[in-house]
Amino acid sequence: MVNLQDEIKRNIDRVRENIELAATRSGRSAGEICLMGVTKFQPLDAIYAALSCGLSFFGENRVQERDEKKSKWDGPDATWHMIGHLQRNKARRALELFDCIQSVDNFELASALERIIATNEDGERHLSPYPIMAEVNVSGEESKQGVSPEKCFALIEDIAVKCPHIEIKGLMTIGPISSDERMIGESFATLRGIRDDARGRFGLALPHLSMGMSGDYAIAIEEGSTIVRIGGALFGARDR
Repeated sequence: MVNLQDEIKRNIDRVRENIELAATRSGRSAGEICLMGVTKFQPLDAIYAALSCGLSFFGENRVQERDEKKSKWDGPDATWHMIGHLQRNKARRALELFDCIQSVDNFELASALERIIATNEDGERHLSPYPIMAEVNVSGEESKQGVSPEKCFALIEDIAVKCPHIEIKGLMTIGPISSDERMIGESFATLRGIRDDARGRFGLALPHLSMGMSGDYAIAIEEGSTIVRIGGALFGARDR
């Protein structure tokens, strides 16, 4: 009988192999792409198993779930990103729990983060800006969060000019719900185009494109993704 660690190792190896193949097809190095394990509804045992297999980069969708996991944590240090919708009243705790917030999609939230960091009594917050990413709804689907592509540039500019304590490291999106690979690819290409335009307009590095999940990460890599957010393909079905 295959134990949990063996199963997750096999899954991680398979995903890394697919990342390598997708990178090769697009003339890229697999070393440019970060594999994030999405731990929504996953037990600590599964996360510990992933850690033992060399994966130390994780994404969580909810502040409350990350908080609960941290309170019971008995493992080595890891990097955690917030990838779900963030309400302003949970911004302070999110800053305490996550190394980066990928889901900033409005200036009100960015302002709240800026205000909290700027007035934080912990001087370590002032050594370098806190990293965030702007979430863009490139598919236009109402079920998805994110700023529209048309308003994205204004959001990036406002954060860059008015929020010195946070730094936009890139853009994040969720691909469209579709079996049409061409449509999915075009969606990811749109985000890459927005990023490239923003670099020229504002002189920002914006090194990261966080796009691609279990069903479409190979397509995302071919369109320039630097972070793929993988849940089911690593951990299996979620236990709610």
